[in-house]
Amino acid sequence: MWNVIKSVLAAFFGVQKEARRREDFEKGRAGPFIIVGVVMGVVLVVLIALVASMAAK
Repeated sequence: MWNVIKSVLAAFFGVQKEARRREDFEKGRAGPFIIVGVVMGVVLVVLIALVASMAAK
């Protein structure tokens, strides 16, 4: 699971190596990547909203 999280984080920042991306597509199933990506996306939006609301006070 840690490898999936690392791959999704690297993809979020756009720094994933080509070899790692190929390995993910060849060996990994799509489900865990989708779930982790959605969860991390929601966390990112919540954090941005939290920081914005704190800055607006």
